[in-house]
Amino acid sequence: MKISTLLNYSGDYIETAEEVVQLEKAGLDVVFVAEAYRFDAVSMMGYLAAKTSRVQIGSGILPIYSRTPALLAMTAAGVDHVSGGRAILGLGASGPQVIEGWHGVPYDAPLARTREIIEICRKVWARERLTHDGKKYHIPLPEGQGTGLGKPLKMITPGNRNDIPITVASLTPKSVEMTAEIADGWLPTMFVPGNINHLWKDALAAGKAKRDPSRGPLEVYAGGAVGIGEGLEHLRDQGRPMSALYIGGMGARNKNFYNDVFASYGYEKEAKEIQDLFLSGKKTEAAAAIPAEFIEQTSLIGPEGFVADQIAKYKESGVTCLNVSVVGKTADDRARNVDQLKNLIEKAA
Repeated sequence: MKISTLLNYSGDYIETAEEVVQLEKAGLDVVFVAEAYRFDAVSMMGYLAAKTSRVQIGSGILPIYSRTPALLAMTAAGVDHVSGGRAILGLGASGPQVIEGWHGVPYDAPLARTREIIEICRKVWARERLTHDGKKYHIPLPEGQGTGLGKPLKMITPGNRNDIPITVASLTPKSVEMTAEIADGWLPTMFVPGNINHLWKDALAAGKAKRDPSRGPLEVYAGGAVGIGEGLEHLRDQGRPMSALYIGGMGARNKNFYNDVFASYGYEKEAKEIQDLFLSGKKTEAAAAIPAEFIEQTSLIGPEGFVADQIAKYKESGVTCLNVSVVGKTADDRARNVDQLKNLIEKAA
């Protein structure tokens, strides 16, 4: 079992990169760089490539609507080159608020787009002459569109690898099924170990049944906040505001994928209450309304015994890489937590 982390949207990039160097030495295996509507993720990924030597560098995620499929492939190949073959292309649909409100493009057909983008990226990396005739993308443009001068091209220079790992952030059963079928990794949100059996079991099984065996097993990146030691349980509450934002404030009242996932865990009443509070401006109350049981189930904060039990639950649920946020007052404290987590994983192996 490996360890990954998703960088905070709002942290200072320079300071954050210095800490990633420290976390890499402590045992961090993968770092994902988020992209919302601050700085782009790729600039940070390139910077991390120059500052680190071992950790894999993933986008977590690049929205499928903000770049053409060929540009996504070129970008991943570029990061893979400067990092010496350590890139992961993380893709996701994001949500209508960001895609239509920030990028100004329609939020449509996320499954079809994701499937076609993955196919196109793999053609680009294999240095095939790029042609594609799908439901959403036509390359080159067909007759009657554009100037008519487009022609099939292939990437000019070979990259480090002709098949860069692709990880997909998917939530709905159909998108999870597609992820299990064609992607290399899955980045679920609000993953509760043990509950995978009732929530995503059928989707994962259906996707894996159609999976090309040559792609290898699906990597699953899931976890929670980590802090190892006695008397740290109160730190679990630090994650409440972010959880409330996703459960209550992402998307619209009638279109919030995260709220749907939370409700599917048996928290239908709480999901509605949290959303009502958040959308009415009562963000503190919304955070407080998240059940303590959910906070505990998704946490890796506590004594060694508790964290070891949580590691076992995640492993039993198919998680191959613990995707964690690290608590601690200082960078040294956070590095120690990663080191301790690595030791607990090794003990459990």
